[in-house]
Amino acid sequence: MTRILIADDHQVVRSGLRAILEAHEGWQIVAEAADGKEAIDKALATKPDVAIIDYSLPVMNGLEATRQIRARMPSAEVLVFTMHNSDVLVGELLAAGARAYLLKSEAREQLVAAVESLAGHKAYFTETVSERLRDTFVASHQRKQDTALSPRERVVVQLIAEGNSNKKISSLLNLSIKTIETHRATAMRKLNVSSTAGLVRYAIRNNLIEP
Repeated sequence: MTRILIADDHQVVRSGLRAILEAHEGWQIVAEAADGKEAIDKALATKPDVAIIDYSLPVMNGLEATRQIRARMPSAEVLVFTMHNSDVLVGELLAAGARAYLLKSEAREQLVAAVESLAGHKAYFTETVSERLRDTFVASHQRKQDTALSPRERVVVQLIAEGNSNKKISSLLNLSIKTIETHRATAMRKLNVSSTAGLVRYAIRNNLIEP
């Protein structure tokens, strides 16, 4: 038996969700809530397997309700549904512990599949949300790539942090002094440091050298 809590401040919405969910064999609605605080209290009292929470709840919004339910009941899965289509909101809800996110415009078509997935402790996102998450991940990865040191730059930083001069590093790596200076300048720009001491601190923090 999958135990479900529904939290929405509109009775008609709760009734509609209940009708869809109770038609599914093995699912039971154990509680309804009209605001965020009530959602938390009833979740603690009834211990649902899945909590379906509207983002725009009064008293305490769905984001904070999600955060508290997940913190106090880690076994409960949370599905947040909302009319707001926002990358920032998706990120905040995921960070709070939600494992499914549905727009109200697509809830009727996707609700059953989402609850089935959460009941098996698997995250569920619609194709639209999944594509946006992928795009965000790729963009984030690209930003990290843009600021990450290359293998050669890491070696140069390590050798600088160990106290070697540009001339000595040039000899060790069989590169021109000008090339070493370029690597040094690029590394300092990427790391946003302005001195050799800054490079040394970076090398220590990232285990390039022993402190």
